[in-house]
Amino acid sequence: LRAMELILQDCTRPTLAQNALYQYARGGSAISGPSIRLAEAMAIRWGNIASGIKQLSRGRDYSECVAYAWDLETGFYDERVFQVRHWRDTRGGGYQLTDERDIYELIANLGQRRKRAVLLTVIPGDVVEAAVQQCEDTLRTTADTSPEALRKIADAFAAFGVTQKQIEQRCQCRLAAIRPAQVVQLRRIYS
Repeated sequence: LRAMELILQDCTRPTLAQNALYQYARGGSAISGPSIRLAEAMAIRWGNIASGIKQLSRGRDYSECVAYAWDLETGFYDERVFQVRHWRDTRGGGYQLTDERDIYELIANLGQRRKRAVLLTVIPGDVVEAAVQQCEDTLRTTADTSPEALRKIADAFAAFGVTQKQIEQRCQCRLAAIRPAQVVQLRRIYS
């Protein structure tokens, strides 16, 4: 109960809530859920969890890795073994990675997704759901719809080539008429 209370208290912080959820489109559907930042914050408060990403072996053009989470108090353990091809996809096809830093960053990026998955299996589902709900409540109560805040959102998306017109099409209204719930959704998409 104490861990749950601390997790929910952390989720009232706007800085955590803004990075706690993600959303993206795949196959015409919106995929969303708790981010690695929320999973890590919950693991810290849940206590006695060992987690991480390890490179088990390395071939010429791939690495075999494992992401794990272990609740040391209950003994529950989960892991995901995965291979990371040393390859960067580009619009023009892609290329082999040879630089150690590029390979490390690729493994870390792909490993974080698996680490999130194992942390979310070790932490009870009702705790995760309550944390997500608290983050959503925090975002709704702190969503700034002032012209300056909406301009910052448009500018942030512009850095990725997303125009104000595209944002308006997504929200089905002019930028000036965006509601707090839509600001929350845009923040998730941006994350």
